[in-house]
Amino acid sequence: MPLTLFAHPFSSYSQKVLIALYENGTSFDFRVLDPQHPDNGAAFARLWPMAKFPLLLDSDRPVMESSTIIEYLQLHYPGPVRLIPDDRIAGLEVRMLDRIFDNHVMANMQRVVADALRPPERRDAVEVEKAKSALETAYGWLDTHMSRREWAAGDFSLADCAAAPSLFYADWVHPIEAARFAALRAYRTRLLARPSFARAVDEARPFRAYFPLGAPDRD
Repeated sequence: MPLTLFAHPFSSYSQKVLIALYENGTSFDFRVLDPQHPDNGAAFARLWPMAKFPLLLDSDRPVMESSTIIEYLQLHYPGPVRLIPDDRIAGLEVRMLDRIFDNHVMANMQRVVADALRPPERRDAVEVEKAKSALETAYGWLDTHMSRREWAAGDFSLADCAAAPSLFYADWVHPIEAARFAALRAYRTRLLARPSFARAVDEARPFRAYFPLGAPDRD
């Protein structure tokens, strides 16, 4: 029975897992979660009442949370690209950077998007400003971190799977200025050129009209 991924192409955390699957050419059945596929939604709801996707189903074993899914794939469906190093110290750095991208870039980007999805009378300009300020701080730290690196932690890894959608969408809500964050901007460009992420971005193009702040005419 093939692996089944419950996800959506435009979802940042779904893209994170799709990158890992595409990097190693792992076969899977993509069950899109949207109103046009109600059966997928019903099956997903039975598996995971928290309703946070993506979710990987391996026979009758559900695996939740994007980072855990990628670790699971490496353990049970390894391919030529090792996304978590076998060396324990190197693996710790990869996991640390994965959390930094998820918690300090992705999460703050989503704070801005969530505010835009609220009715105008419930929007919070202070919350948006705080989120953008946190993104600025993250950009500064990451720019220094990436100043002498091609990928986030040595070879392409779990950390880069997290970085790609994080930086892609974060730049849409609060631009990564090339004049101030040249190394980080260049890293985002390298991620976009990576075939696995380029494929995920292309598959998500039909859904750009749903971005509440308006998708920029680039990327």
